[in-house]
Amino acid sequence: MPEAATQSDQTDLDLESLAADAVAQAMKAGASDAEAVVREGDEFSVNVRMGEVETLKESGSRGLGLRVFLGLRSASTSTSDLTPDGIRQLVEGALALAKFTEEDPFTGLPETAEFGSIPGDLHLYYDDVYSLEGPERIEWARRAEAAALAADPRITNSDGGSFDAATGRKVLANSRGFVGGYRTSYAGVSAAPLAMDANGQMQRDGWWSGARRLADLESPESIGQEAARRTVRRLGARKVPTQRVPIVFAPEVARSLIGSVFEAASGDAIWRSASYLAGRLGQQIAAPTLHLVDDNTMLLPTGAGGFGTSPFDGEGLPSLRTVVVENGVLQTYLLNTYAARKLGMKSTHNASRGLAGTPGIGCGNLYLEPGTLTPEEIIAGVPAGLYVTSLMGFGVNVVTGDYSRGATGLWIENGQLTHAVEEVTIAGNLAEMLKNVNAIGNDLVFRGSVASPTLRIDGMTLAGA
Repeated sequence: MPEAATQSDQTDLDLESLAADAVAQAMKAGASDAEAVVREGDEFSVNVRMGEVETLKESGSRGLGLRVFLGLRSASTSTSDLTPDGIRQLVEGALALAKFTEEDPFTGLPETAEFGSIPGDLHLYYDDVYSLEGPERIEWARRAEAAALAADPRITNSDGGSFDAATGRKVLANSRGFVGGYRTSYAGVSAAPLAMDANGQMQRDGWWSGARRLADLESPESIGQEAARRTVRRLGARKVPTQRVPIVFAPEVARSLIGSVFEAASGDAIWRSASYLAGRLGQQIAAPTLHLVDDNTMLLPTGAGGFGTSPFDGEGLPSLRTVVVENGVLQTYLLNTYAARKLGMKSTHNASRGLAGTPGIGCGNLYLEPGTLTPEEIIAGVPAGLYVTSLMGFGVNVVTGDYSRGATGLWIENGQLTHAVEEVTIAGNLAEMLKNVNAIGNDLVFRGSVASPTLRIDGMTLAGA
């Protein structure tokens, strides 16, 4: 995580110099190229259950990762020991490992001319996330839970209310002259009540709000009330018969479907031929109304930077806005430098980087562009089907596109939400599901780095009683 602003003296450490020095030491010791990433951050988290503090955590961390190259060989190591001796051992260890790795003609840093960073303030960091004193943070969690408990007499218990805050900093430097860094912040509040019906059957659900700054958080009371509404509507849930019906995905579950498309379009899956989208560039893979974008540069409507926004990617390439699917046609794969070289393409600046290991591929702000219909209008157009509000399991195979997930939600009858549904499975194939997107809602809201509006998909199998 990036750097803390108010809770510690972490900002006193010159991370840019630390990263640049690690690179310089590696080059002096014989590396042909080197790259260092330094992260530091702190976080606060409290969970209150039935009005009492159940868990409270405050922590801070620092770490440095180093990737070195010996020609076509490479290795990476990481450490939390940022003393001169600790960094010396890190460099020695990385170079020793590199000598025993296999040569790879696709390895190596990007070309020097490719490096860069988006100029200006991307509004990723706000120091108000720690503006509340400790007792006030606990009170926010307590207020969220209390609002949920007070919303309906059928809510008799709780998994708690929570408040979280975090700040951090990341710096990346390499031997080709790139040095860049940025800070981020986050605050969140949530509630997770339990409700009981007249037969003693219990249901649980929850709701949350997250933001770059405290001022943009929804109130604890509104979070608790929405969590209560979502929990109570699940009472009386039952199975429905197995059938083929339209499935309407609520935004909070539709985003997981979009995440599966990202996995299938990831360059790592493509060059390994481990995706049903391999060889499909320029082809129609979805309904003509579907437009999928990955934007690492965007600001939220509040003016704060998106949860996936950053000035540069995990290799030091400037962030981009990339149209992945346009009018249902697959325009590009999402690539870091390594995957791009394997495929004979150019990086889309989607490298993601932890402290250890080689860069992976990550999304920025990945979202499906909204349509014009309200969720109510989409539901009103369904004679019989399921409105899915939560999914279970990981039944998505991006190699074949096969999709099967446990689901709960609300039954739609004659365009109206009627009763709660549980213990059912929805199944299909991503290739057909994307082409069978019948309606896209206008309710796109970013509660994370992946977002989708409400989606209606026809022709899926619902397995129930």
